[in-house]
Amino acid sequence: MDYVFNAKGVILNIPIIQNSAYSSGFFNSIPDDTGVIRSVPLILRYEEQIYSSLALELLRALYQEQKVLINYDNLGVQNISFSQLSIPTDRYGRLMVNFRGDRGTFPYLSVIDILNNNFKKEELKDKIILIGTSAAGLLDLRATPYWAAYPGVEVHANVIDNIITQDFLQKPYWIEGADTLHMILLLILVFIVLISSNIYLIPFFILGFFLLDFWFLYEMLFSKGYILNIFFPLFSIAIGSTIAVLINYFFEIKQANLIKNKFSSKVSSKVMEDLLKNESKTLQSQAKEITVFFSDIRSFTTISEEMDSANSLVTYLNNYMEPMSEIIMKNEGTIDKFIGDAIMAYWNAPSEVKNHADKAVKASLEQLKYLKILNERLKENNLPLIEIGIGLNTGIAVVGEMGSKGRSDYTVIGDPINLGSRLESLCKYYDSKLNISNFTKEKLKEEYIFRFLDLVKVKGKSKPVEIWQVIDFGKANKTLQKELETYNLAIKLYKEEKFTEALKIFESLDNNENKTNKNIYKIYIQRCEYYIKTPPKKFDGVFTHNEK
Repeated sequence: MDYVFNAKGVILNIPIIQNSAYSSGFFNSIPDDTGVIRSVPLILRYEEQIYSSLALELLRALYQEQKVLINYDNLGVQNISFSQLSIPTDRYGRLMVNFRGDRGTFPYLSVIDILNNNFKKEELKDKIILIGTSAAGLLDLRATPYWAAYPGVEVHANVIDNIITQDFLQKPYWIEGADTLHMILLLILVFIVLISSNIYLIPFFILGFFLLDFWFLYEMLFSKGYILNIFFPLFSIAIGSTIAVLINYFFEIKQANLIKNKFSSKVSSKVMEDLLKNESKTLQSQAKEITVFFSDIRSFTTISEEMDSANSLVTYLNNYMEPMSEIIMKNEGTIDKFIGDAIMAYWNAPSEVKNHADKAVKASLEQLKYLKILNERLKENNLPLIEIGIGLNTGIAVVGEMGSKGRSDYTVIGDPINLGSRLESLCKYYDSKLNISNFTKEKLKEEYIFRFLDLVKVKGKSKPVEIWQVIDFGKANKTLQKELETYNLAIKLYKEEKFTEALKIFESLDNNENKTNKNIYKIYIQRCEYYIKTPPKKFDGVFTHNEK
């Protein structure tokens, strides 16, 4: 019983009352730290004896019980019981008073009225009468949650009423553990929810947690009668929210820095802004339609051998790479990597690019136009001129962060990338600067000058692919238009297996001094001559490239 308060002394009633009373009980009240009476001790210890409070002793006498049971363990008092009544207390044997209302909730009867016999006796039948003072000058007023000057006698009336009606507010010995568990669980729940939430939803989640916990505390108090700590759980929500917001903030900074490090040299500032606004899925692997770009400098080995030093070669190469990269990024492309003298790039990843096929073709044609300007400068400095081939292809590829745990990069993989590389390598074979597949051509919305090159099976692909040369923007001039129309007629005859007629047209085109392609006519002349000598059993117009 170490938890029960120990009284230091006793003040007895006046002898005439003390000697005439059936029993007696203490009426001490112990305010909390704020000076307000919220609980009343039902038992006190004095000289190793346990004594009942006035209210408890009065009810014991009322129910004619000879003993009161105090149930306790090492953690303190659990409850007090007698005559099938159970009174929940805190560990110190105090009852949390469930005040019925403001002062005057219970009927008052003036002493003057009693002395003057000015009252109805039947109103007092079967009632418990408490004799006490309510006048301010008699100094028996107490601060309670309802009133700062609440008569002490009415506090005891509330206690008696609580026990008789069994309507309690409870603060049992385990409530401190429940408060601690409540705070910890709330802190963890708030942190888990907010750390994975969109930053714009966090204020609504915080408000929701406050309202939900307030409802929980309200229900526990007014439906169950348990007094849980209100301040610290709400403080836990505030702490959990603050920690989650700060971690989200620093994580976003870290994620933004990670994205900047990954893409600062790959994309334009416009694309970078878009990535930082929509960074949640930026690095996640996903299947996505892209347009892939490959370019390569022709005869680079020969060029490098002509350079007098490694520094000269690097400077020479940078003068080419830098403007080409700027053109790609200006057109919302992403540079994947530099492979020696080759550039690999793609459109529509990591951010969405509207009309990405057109953007890729536009960037490629701008590079070819800029290359003419660059070659004029190289010529003036007696440096080797640069010729390049570009291949474009469009298709569904896997894009995302790939590599090992310690070394990874955002890149693209899949069949569309392999085909894009093949198309670039075939530029030299067809004497073209810019080859695209039919998959890319089908996605184009702008107007360009095209030349159909071939229907082929490239190494590693079983299905044939159309290869188209993109010559320029807009419409062809009359001379080029006439050449292309004649060429298209020859291709039509070739596909219809009219090899002799097609051969004549290809030869006339090849003999034209102003022809715009040195190889394509010779390629079809050789094929026509071969098929005339060796007619195919089943001709499908497909040519197979066995080399990369």
